[in-house]
Amino acid sequence: MLRVGLTGGIACGKSTVATYLRKLDIPILDADVLAHGMLKSGQPAYREAIHEFGAEILDSEKEIDRAKLGAIVFADRERLERLNRMIHPRVMEVSVNWFASLDRPGGPAFAVIEAALLVEAGYRDKLNRLIVVRCRPDQQIERLRARGLGEAHALQRINAQMPIDEKAALADDVIDTSGSLEESERQVRELVGKLDRLADAPIVNDGSPRSAT
Repeated sequence: MLRVGLTGGIACGKSTVATYLRKLDIPILDADVLAHGMLKSGQPAYREAIHEFGAEILDSEKEIDRAKLGAIVFADRERLERLNRMIHPRVMEVSVNWFASLDRPGGPAFAVIEAALLVEAGYRDKLNRLIVVRCRPDQQIERLRARGLGEAHALQRINAQMPIDEKAALADDVIDTSGSLEESERQVRELVGKLDRLADAPIVNDGSPRSAT
């Protein structure tokens, strides 16, 4: 079974691509949802985050307010990295176990972990393939503004991530969502066919499948 990563710049359409993959019955683990769950009360990362960032990140129900936390970490790269160090190792441990549970006779040809910071978290080497979703920079800003962010905050979120050109350079496959939804879905369908062929390809000495066209 191929272990595939799905990532991309913020507001580039990663979640849309994941939706198309789910429609094709591809197993997907949403690592970002996992990360959010790890900040719920009772979790170790919850206590660590309050210790690091203070009780002012809590809402009236004593849960971590992601908007308040985001305002802190996206304004300070060092503090963002501290938050990531609290969460990423725990998420990656879950993902390793998830892939292992699917890798069995009669299991899927490939499975996908979806995460915004997959590359930044150092998880690339644990994957057979990496998909990067991208679009035009002006579209990223437009989509973030549609979510209620001002342009300055939108740029702040974009600049907090690895530049999309650098991320795409590390990809085995790139899906460009700059066009219509139909065009994006067509790219996904073509990629699923390619990954199915790769899963059936012979294995090379390093344990990776040979390329398929």
